[in-house]
Amino acid sequence: MNFFEHQDKARQKTQQLLGLFAIAISIMIVAIYIVVLLLLYILTFSIETIIIWWQPTLFFWVSATTISLIALASLYKILSLRQGGCVIAQELGGRLLLTETASEQEQQLLNIVEEMAIASGIPIPKVYLLDREPSLNAFAAGFSLNDAVIGVTRGCIEKLNRDQLQGVVAHEFSHILNGDMVLNLRLMGLLYGILFIYLLGREMLLGIPDEDDIGFRLWPLALALMAIGGIGLLCGRLIKAAVSRQREFLADASAVQFTRNPDSISGALQKLQEMDSRLLTPKAEAASHMFFGNAVKIHFWEERFATHPPLAVRIRRVNGVKVKNISNSSRNIVNSSSNNSLVMGFAGGNSQAVTPEKVVARIGTVTPKHFDFTQELLAELPESLRLGVKETQTAPAILFALTLENQNSSIQEKQLTWLRQVQTEEIINLSVKFNQEIAQLNSNIRLPLLDLTIPALRQLPLKECQRVCKCTQGLIAAKKQASVQDFVVRLILWHRLQSVFKPDCDITVKFNSIAEIWSDCLLVLSAIAQVGENNPDSAAYAFSSGIFRLRGATQQEKPKVPLKCNFSDVQKSIANLRQATPKLKQAVVDACAHTVLVDNKVSVQERDLLRAIAMTLDCPIPPFLNSKRSN
Repeated sequence: MNFFEHQDKARQKTQQLLGLFAIAISIMIVAIYIVVLLLLYILTFSIETIIIWWQPTLFFWVSATTISLIALASLYKILSLRQGGCVIAQELGGRLLLTETASEQEQQLLNIVEEMAIASGIPIPKVYLLDREPSLNAFAAGFSLNDAVIGVTRGCIEKLNRDQLQGVVAHEFSHILNGDMVLNLRLMGLLYGILFIYLLGREMLLGIPDEDDIGFRLWPLALALMAIGGIGLLCGRLIKAAVSRQREFLADASAVQFTRNPDSISGALQKLQEMDSRLLTPKAEAASHMFFGNAVKIHFWEERFATHPPLAVRIRRVNGVKVKNISNSSRNIVNSSSNNSLVMGFAGGNSQAVTPEKVVARIGTVTPKHFDFTQELLAELPESLRLGVKETQTAPAILFALTLENQNSSIQEKQLTWLRQVQTEEIINLSVKFNQEIAQLNSNIRLPLLDLTIPALRQLPLKECQRVCKCTQGLIAAKKQASVQDFVVRLILWHRLQSVFKPDCDITVKFNSIAEIWSDCLLVLSAIAQVGENNPDSAAYAFSSGIFRLRGATQQEKPKVPLKCNFSDVQKSIANLRQATPKLKQAVVDACAHTVLVDNKVSVQERDLLRAIAMTLDCPIPPFLNSKRSN
């Protein structure tokens, strides 16, 4: 399955989850109804209460009350989780890792996460360390790629080598890319409603007065609610097991494909078998389905309810995964200006040019070649940039440097004149210095460098972060005519920082047909066609090639030439396309790729724009791997 099929599979799992949840609630309603009948008998000693066992009015009120309690409890939990994976990590005792305070082991973990994120094209997740957990375990949580976090126990960074730790992180990245994170958080919210019945019974039991006749008669109700809650808890574990087990096998297999090293994930699983994966925190039960290994104690008679398959089975399956041979031929990194046209390879073989089909197939995937490519790019960074992106004081200057003009000194001077009105001289000098350093680097480094600044920007106070973004927009506006690279910076910055500006912003699916987003597709394809082709006829041909890749295009009105548009209009259209189904997004990205590659070439501008649009649609395209060196 490709990235979009995994996303659809996750959505289908959500629908199955709702079905299983409804069955669990039905069982609990019947159980509570029986308990209420017995309680009425105990309170009234009326034999008619038992004889007339079917009482529709009573059943209605029991059902309405039970459903309302479960729904309210689930809603409360879901709302408390809206801020994303950070909430889960903090509840489990996690500490946010920051470069400036990280130890050597912690920095190694941060480096692995950073490299994997850039290699896969997703935002760099926040990393939390569960300091008080000596066991081996990890998890990924979040409602979107933008608010994803990865949590790792202290035992993981102390007892696993780099390859094994990379295997564990790759496993968690698979959950992020396959849509499992959202499924897991919804599961957590819904099951809390079932667990609430048990908690209600327990609180009632603790609050009943010892010397009270009515209180004495309420004891059976409290005990019954706890028993019914126990049934709900059992149903919850069954649901988690049904949803989670196959996703764990998939994540293990994906980790092997990501690293091309079965020993990395297999070695981590073997360490898990030798040691322990259970967490000490009592809150582990609610999040047990999110972890790399079983986070709670599982007795032999509970194995059917375990959220994870047996370790021996996982190890056997991992060792049986077939891994394609990796060519040892050298990789070349292109060093060229943005005006040069490149023939690009794409993770497959060094001799093959990229095709639209390969672009779509590689969405949401990572390969060792992408890791190597990313490491080579990051190794080229001067120390000042490498350290600067991680500091909240200097990351804004690097962001400004990415938007400063470096080929026209008069335009740059206008930008700096504007910047002096809103920033300190120190930041301005740093921005100029960083701009000069970036100009000497490979053009491939711009997008990774932008992504590297995001974690530091997220650490800024909200008002300061907003001010930095406004300064960036001001620098672009000072040019009078924004370039494609400027739009790419603006688009990715807007997308990556949405979780900061609107933490409760949830992207819901609104559009299920191409007709609903047709005008937005036309605008986006128009922009791409005009960026890639200077000749009007060539641009029209590229535009038409993209349009005809959209399923249902034959029933829509099709312009013969690209539409006139500006970057603001395109950004609004992309915001609408974000609300389309995964299958529609696949069609849009496929159409964009065909528009770009109609001439079998990809310029640097086309490459970055294509990746930026796909990233904003939450369809992460890994870096293009260059097949030829351009001088």
